Amino acid sequence: MKICIYGAGAIGGYLGVQLARAGADVSLVARGAHLAAMRERGLTLLAGEETHTVHPRCTDDPTALGVQDTIIVTLKAHSITGVIEKMQPLLGPHTRIVTAVNGIPYWYFYKHGGQYENSTLESIDPGGRQWRELGAERAIGCIVYPATEIEAPGVIRHVYGNNFPLGEPSGEITSDVQRLADLFVAAGLKAPVLDRIRDEIWLKLWGNVCFNPISALTHATLDVICTDPATRALSRAIMVETQAIAETFGVKFRVDVERRIEGARKVGAHKTSMLQDLERGRPMEIDPLVTVVQEMGRLTGIPTPALDSVLAMVTQRARIAGLYDGISTSSDPRALAVA
Repeated sequence: MKICIYGAGAIGGYLGVQLARAGADVSLVARGAHLAAMRERGLTLLAGEETHTVHPRCTDDPTALGVQDTIIVTLKAHSITGVIEKMQPLLGPHTRIVTAVNGIPYWYFYKHGGQYENSTLESIDPGGRQWRELGAERAIGCIVYPATEIEAPGVIRHVYGNNFPLGEPSGEITSDVQRLADLFVAAGLKAPVLDRIRDEIWLKLWGNVCFNPISALTHATLDVICTDPATRALSRAIMVETQAIAETFGVKFRVDVERRIEGARKVGAHKTSMLQDLERGRPMEIDPLVTVVQEMGRLTGIPTPALDSVLAMVTQRARIAGLYDGISTSSDPRALAVA
C-alpha cells in the first residue's frame, strides 16, 4: 500500500515513523526547516525512553510521488482548501483520503441520509471545493487522540495516546478501511473500525468547541478551565448547545456532559491546540471547531447564545493578532450548498 502523509508535522510525523517502522511504503509531504531536516537526517520519534529514526521519501512537491493508494491528511483543517490543486497528482481512481483532522470533515453529509444528504458546509469547505475536487466518495474518517509535538525540525516527541478510530461515512466495514486498520495495528497503533464514525467525531469536537476558544481567550490550561466555576459553567453551556445540534443529526453521545468535562480536567495542565497556535503566532482552527457548530445550529434552528458569544470574542482576538482569515461570523443564517 502506497501511503502519502500530507502535512507531516507533529501528528503526521508520528504516523510516518510508526508506519515506516511497520514496513509501509510511506511518503511525507512537508515544508520548511522540518522538511530540510528530515531530508538530511531522517525523521526521529522520541517516545518515552525510546528513540526511532526512519528515512522515508520527503518532499514539498507531490508531483514527485505519483498516484497513492491512501492519502492521510494531517494538515490543520483550515489549510486543506489551499492545497487541493497540489494534491491532484496523488489521486487515482481508487485512492482513499483519510481525514485525520480536527472538527467536522468536508465529507460529513456524504451517505448521511435525510434532508442534508450530499450537502456541504461553507464554514469548513467554502464553495464545496473539497467535496468536488478531492471527492467525498474517497473519504475515510479518522479521529486523532494522541498528543505529539515537534521538538525540533525533524524530531517528533510523543506525549501520550495512540488511538486513531477509523470509519467509512456509510458505516460499512469495507476492505479498504479494514486493511488500513490492520496496518495501523501492525504499526503499534489502536485503530478500531467504527460503524458510527460521526458519533466519535462529535465526541472529540464536544470538548474542542468550548475548551479551545475559552483557552485562547483566557490562556488557561484544561485543568483550570474545568475547575474554575465560571469557565466550567460556560463550557457546559456550550456543550449542551452542541449536543442538542448533534442529536438533531442522529448523533449518539456515549457519555454525558459532566463526564466529558471531568475527562478533560484529568488531562491536567494541558494547553489546547488553539492556545498553542495563538502563542506561536499561527492561524487558529476557529472555523472547523467552532464556526461549523454555529452553522449547523442555524440549519437546525437551535439557538447557540453561549457559543455565539465565545465565537465572536475569539474571532476578534484572532483578527487583532492577525491569525484569522476565515469566514465572518454574522447573524445571518448560512445555507447549505448541495453538491
